[in-house]
Amino acid sequence: MTLLLIGLLIFIGVHSLRIFAPAWRGACIAAWGERTWKGVIGVLSIVGFVLMILGYGQARQLAGLLWTPPVGLRHAVSLFTLPAFILVVAAYVPGNHFKSRLGHPMVLGVMLWAFGHLLAKGQTSAVLLFGSLLLWSVLSFRAALRREPPSRAPASMTRTLLVVAIGAVAWAVFAFYLHARWIGVAPFA
Repeated sequence: MTLLLIGLLIFIGVHSLRIFAPAWRGACIAAWGERTWKGVIGVLSIVGFVLMILGYGQARQLAGLLWTPPVGLRHAVSLFTLPAFILVVAAYVPGNHFKSRLGHPMVLGVMLWAFGHLLAKGQTSAVLLFGSLLLWSVLSFRAALRREPPSRAPASMTRTLLVVAIGAVAWAVFAFYLHARWIGVAPFA
């Protein structure tokens, strides 16, 4: 569980600087330059992410069960993860309706992903991982809306459909192939 906790602290910590330490973040960017700052944050994010994955894999083997979710909730995760993948893609494709209307689709995608997994998992390690990321995403979305409300900028239906198509394909590849290889759980087996 220690590796999972360290990974969560690093990953959520670097992604919370804009929320809880904006002045320090700004000072570091001014002193180091934006490229160096992004490089350091990128490396720390990857380290935190890898530690979370490895730590969750270890903790999952040893974790106690807090509750046993109904079988149907395991299947409901796909109802949350499909739109989550679409929202994450929307964060990177300019001029789509999701980004225009929601403002911060990546954080909403994380929120849906974490919530869906939290419903389907009753292990201590799962509650720690998904609960932490759900809480972070709620706080992050709230702070992002205060800082920068949705712009309602013009959006293209073509770009929106492209986002849906890429998100759906990415979801299918991950759900039917990569999830089992990387996480050790085949969602639809």
